[in-house]
Amino acid sequence: MHTKGQRIYAIGDIHGCRDAFAQMRAAIAADLAAHPHANPLAITLGDYVDRGADSAGVLDDLIAWHNGPLPVVSLRGNHDTYPEIYLNSPQTTGLPHLHWLDPRMGGNETLRSYGVEGASADAPIATHRAAAAAIPEHHLRFIAETCRLTHHVGDYLFVHAGIHPDAPLHDQDENDLIWIREPFLSHRGDFGATVVHGHTPVQDVEHHGNRIAVDTGAVFGRFLSCVIIEDASVNLLQPQRQAGRIALR
Repeated sequence: MHTKGQRIYAIGDIHGCRDAFAQMRAAIAADLAAHPHANPLAITLGDYVDRGADSAGVLDDLIAWHNGPLPVVSLRGNHDTYPEIYLNSPQTTGLPHLHWLDPRMGGNETLRSYGVEGASADAPIATHRAAAAAIPEHHLRFIAETCRLTHHVGDYLFVHAGIHPDAPLHDQDENDLIWIREPFLSHRGDFGATVVHGHTPVQDVEHHGNRIAVDTGAVFGRFLSCVIIEDASVNLLQPQRQAGRIALR
């Protein structure tokens, strides 16, 4: 297993949890100070918005992080596609056939973070004009143009949700990359790379050999996690639980 001479910091789903994201960035900076590396890279695995209290602030901080000294790659999650869908077609529902403003999706919380109150799936047009005025163009452009669907480093593939095991890595469907659960999660065979993903919350980071699940449900009252990958070595950063890295494998 190799990472082409890089050390990767891969962060799970943030979902508007701005304080947890700030703690994680500080923890990564501290880890780099304690364990210097010539070629570090941070990767955020998508789902920056929805459900949490400050999606707008998370995007502000993530964009600023991209402009800092640490190289950062950001992936696009399923939730990150919804603000533009709503602005373009406010009555449209998407996978899983819920409107973005349904509380289960959390778009109402995202709009609240931009100062738009009272958003509801029962009356999506009512807040459409206010949302279009409130959501800055550079946030939408960041999601559409800067955020990627995948990032491949050595023997590791980083993606939001996962991949379809029956399709080659170079020919994956975009919906699978941001939405898939099965048959990806139950697949025990070789994907052609170790897939590092978020999307499906787990109690703690899981290393299955062929995939590593990093979403530990920060927005559901748990904690934000980061895996530090350097060749075959995998360590954890979970600053909301403990200081410093702990070995996973």
